Amino acid sequence: MRLMLSLLFLGKKKQKTLEEKVALIQQGDLVLRDDLIKAYKPFIAKSVSTVCKRYISQTDDEFSIGLIAFNEAIEKYSPEKGNSLLSFADILIKRRVIDFIRQQSRNQAISMNFGSESDEDENHRSTIIDAELSIESFRKKTDEERRREEIVQFQHILKDFGLSFKDLVENSPKHADARRNAMEVAKILSENQDLKDLLLEKKRLPIKQLENLVDLSRKTIERNRKYIIAVSLILIGDYIYLKDYIKGVLDT
Repeated sequence: MRLMLSLLFLGKKKQKTLEEKVALIQQGDLVLRDDLIKAYKPFIAKSVSTVCKRYISQTDDEFSIGLIAFNEAIEKYSPEKGNSLLSFADILIKRRVIDFIRQQSRNQAISMNFGSESDEDENHRSTIIDAELSIESFRKKTDEERRREEIVQFQHILKDFGLSFKDLVENSPKHADARRNAMEVAKILSENQDLKDLLLEKKRLPIKQLENLVDLSRKTIERNRKYIIAVSLILIGDYIYLKDYIKGVLDT
């Protein structure tokens, strides 16, 4: 469903998926591996920073651990396990960084001869890190559940307008500029109380009224009617997650 949402609001992409690239890397494409690691350095830094609770630069030892872990994730990833590469890599990076922090704490304790008190500090720090990762995992799971509930709710609303996600994907504007223009029309509609009432009451797009408010032809509005209706309903409704897809286009 998330793939369908991406197709709906961000358009179709001809590039290979991340998982397809990983398959090629596992077959021996070393150049692609280096390119992929380079492209995902910000992702690696973010994962490491989550554990370290501070900004991580590419010169930090923890970042190097993250790089090694990301490469390990590429080598060990298998789509049969159900997770995406990034989900798998995120978990692996955090585990390796935690192991590194624990080892560093252990070495420091030995060198400074803190004894049992340092062991207690290390165990306390490890417990806190594990707890924070558990909370983060719970939040991600909760977000996924809420996103699914929101999508199901939106599907029911679409039925009232004679629409489905499949219809929207098939009829969504093919070019980025056209999608953005359609979203701008939907935004204008959602911010106009009269047009909003007409849409919800009549279950159809008030094309004639919109034609006087936008710089698009009637023909263009009619061609993108289904798409504009769907985006308008999202902007009008209480759809936190679906609005993020639209915001990502309108803010660019």
